[in-house]
Amino acid sequence: MFDNVVYLDNAASTRLDERVLEAMSPYFFEIYAVATSEFGYSMGIEAKEALESAREGIASALGASSEEVIFTSGDTESSNMALKGVAMALGKKKGKHIIVSKIEDFSVLNTAKALERQGFRVDYLEVDGEGFVNVDQLRECITDETILVSIQHANQEIGTIQDIEAIGQICEERDVLFHTDATHTFTRVPIDVRRVPVDLMTLSAHTIHGPKGIGALYVRKDTPIAKWMDGGFQEFNMRAGLENIPGAVGFAKAVELVSPEENERLRAMRDTLIERVLSEIPHTTLNGHRWKRTPQNANITFHFVEGESITLHLDLRGFAVSTGSACFSRSLEASHVILGIGGDHERAHGSVRFTFGRYNTMEDVNAVVDAVAEVVEELRSISPLTEGKQ
Repeated sequence: MFDNVVYLDNAASTRLDERVLEAMSPYFFEIYAVATSEFGYSMGIEAKEALESAREGIASALGASSEEVIFTSGDTESSNMALKGVAMALGKKKGKHIIVSKIEDFSVLNTAKALERQGFRVDYLEVDGEGFVNVDQLRECITDETILVSIQHANQEIGTIQDIEAIGQICEERDVLFHTDATHTFTRVPIDVRRVPVDLMTLSAHTIHGPKGIGALYVRKDTPIAKWMDGGFQEFNMRAGLENIPGAVGFAKAVELVSPEENERLRAMRDTLIERVLSEIPHTTLNGHRWKRTPQNANITFHFVEGESITLHLDLRGFAVSTGSACFSRSLEASHVILGIGGDHERAHGSVRFTFGRYNTMEDVNAVVDAVAEVVEELRSISPLTEGKQ
């Protein structure tokens, strides 16, 4: 049904790689037992070994030890675990102050708001016109009662990459825990926790051609964090519930398959789209930093037209893109990210995000630019917003 669709919304989710499915398959049909200890039965032991091997593979990609990787159901659960787990561990011992940026994804923003309702104080850091956190403001915001800073590695909409090494150093100097959401950077941008002073890191498989419903939280050894979901003793007694062994195996395989060469290919597609759109289509604005952005992301505002209209017309032509983040496609609200970088509602509603993946080609890029040029010209010709401005 969708064989001819050019899918350019890989920040929302990616097509599963067949090699990932192949790696997962035995754990659905052959080794389907619950992971058990060395004193259990053979199938359970083999399932446990697969789970631990997957954990080691993901940990190795981070420069971490395997016991520092906790499997979860995805990035939303991981960020909830990080913020709520630290709040439960330190809220009564140290303080109830948390710092996040204004442009975090909803898994962090809404968790912070939930903690506010429980009596925690949250500061929301400003960002500049390209999406970078003001590190001086961060320094000023930290108090003796600050227990956690949560700032994403890269933004889900505009792709801007934060200097998490500098942010982590500030937190380390002030004895404050640092969490970062690396959903859109893990394997795409180098991350080494031996060098970067980060205490907690959110990871997910769905953005790197892995399965949906599996993610992880990196927790540096000796980080104070409480178990926030009751149940069994799985995941080092940090995350209750039956382990998703096929998902974990698939996640590890997806990590293994990402290569520097692939990331360079994504970067080339991103740069071609940005350069062509900005030079060939008038009244366009790149959202986010031109170079310090994830290799797979291009977010552009087409002034005087609605991003929703562009996505609809592109869909009719066989191209799948999004306006703002995937979450905003269900809402008419202006993107909090575009507003956060100083854009007005017109700029926010006119933004379109193009995100590339393994199965895209340079032909896709050129075809979508040609289609966008036609669509924008058509829409502007009937838009009252363009009168006297072209």
